[in-house]
Amino acid sequence: MTTSALPSPTRLRALLKFLGDGLLERDAAVRLALMAALAGEHVLLIGPPGTAKSALARRLHRAFAGARYFERLLTRFSTPEELFGPLSLKALEHDRYERLTEGFLPTAGIAFLDEVFKANSAILNALLTLLNEREFDNGTQRLKAPLISVLAASNEVPSDEALQAFHDRFLVRVPVAPVGDAAFAALLGLGSPATGEGGSGPEADLQPLNEGDRAAVAEGASRVNLGEDFIAGCQALRVWLARRQMVMSDRRWRQFVHLAQTAAATEQRAELDVLDLWLAAYVASAQPRDLPLLLQWFIDDALQAPPTTAPWLERAVEAFEKQLGIEQQTPAEGSGGPDDGAGKLALARAIGMHAQTDAEPGLQRIVSGRLEERLRKRWGLHHIEARVAQVAQIEEEVRTWRRAVQAERDLLAQRLSTRLWMPTELQTQALQRHDAALTQLAGWAQRLAAAREGFAQLPVDEVAGDSADAAPAAVAWASAA
Repeated sequence: MTTSALPSPTRLRALLKFLGDGLLERDAAVRLALMAALAGEHVLLIGPPGTAKSALARRLHRAFAGARYFERLLTRFSTPEELFGPLSLKALEHDRYERLTEGFLPTAGIAFLDEVFKANSAILNALLTLLNEREFDNGTQRLKAPLISVLAASNEVPSDEALQAFHDRFLVRVPVAPVGDAAFAALLGLGSPATGEGGSGPEADLQPLNEGDRAAVAEGASRVNLGEDFIAGCQALRVWLARRQMVMSDRRWRQFVHLAQTAAATEQRAELDVLDLWLAAYVASAQPRDLPLLLQWFIDDALQAPPTTAPWLERAVEAFEKQLGIEQQTPAEGSGGPDDGAGKLALARAIGMHAQTDAEPGLQRIVSGRLEERLRKRWGLHHIEARVAQVAQIEEEVRTWRRAVQAERDLLAQRLSTRLWMPTELQTQALQRHDAALTQLAGWAQRLAAAREGFAQLPVDEVAGDSADAAPAAVAWASAA
């Protein structure tokens, strides 16, 4: 059978828009739910009730043509009949233990299981095979299930060791929280509570994904290569996880790679790269508290985002500013010593301040300025030029650094513009690190320019000889280790 062409990014963006319409602050959950379904993986949504988990699941099934939908809230009193169908009385008459599965989970394409970890062991054991192998044991038969993806929800991650195998069946784990303060006003303006049947645009405008689309995605994903930087990033992440006693099984690593390949194929890329490692945060996090740490690892280590601080540069700027202050305040030789010179400089400034109330303020300012100028030490041209050159050298380093950071930011922005699945907020955070670094560098460049101008404006001793006008020693500041 010949598979159809891959669904276009434009078509997938339209589906994402439909899925996310009115679901505030659910961008990551929406993107990951659709991508996981395309990869044939299951998603666990972790968060309190009333956070649109079921609404997302109900919309998701409409993104897949012909997919049946099944939904059930599980409790410790739930029975297998509620999920898998009642026993067939006719089959019992012939000594066969079979269920009538029509309309139940074994015949569903998209399913939502709320409070999934509260189910009893009889249900969980049957679910393990269904989720992993897409097969259901019905009497003596093992039937193929058309299951595309299960979205499960839980208020918390299970702590019971017996539930860990079932918990591991959900490759993608997405924490969801109540709407934050920034979107609270928008929440109030949504109108009637969402039923899950919303989504922007008329139903006729939707182009749901059919079986051929899913087959094309699977075939495309199988052809995506693993780039060297992606493999190196996975190795670094494995070490990072081991240091924190966070373990990913071999199966999860393979599933993670397949998920990343699915993302790349639908973004029309032939190779995985370091940007694909953002997905690892939602695969490796066993607890919601792990997710921020893994996303920070992605930005800091995988992307190697520029630091927003540079202690060596800050020390250099402060050293030059301090040196400038010293040289601006150094009294002229023969003025009666440093204390006397400082006192006369203070007197000159006092004259300038007094001029604000004097009848002839312009004249007083001139007198004050000339007096202060005479009391300040004059510096040789070689000294001034050396100081200006010292500052200019650091300025050139800052300019080079700014050009490099700007080039990295432009390249990253260009690469992110083609990424369909990475959450918008995460893309923004990655770019903001570059923006913060550029802002900090611009501030340091401004301070250095002011210091350089200050050295250039030092009073010049035009009569000093060469021996008295030696270049000064470099300003002392500790460089970075």
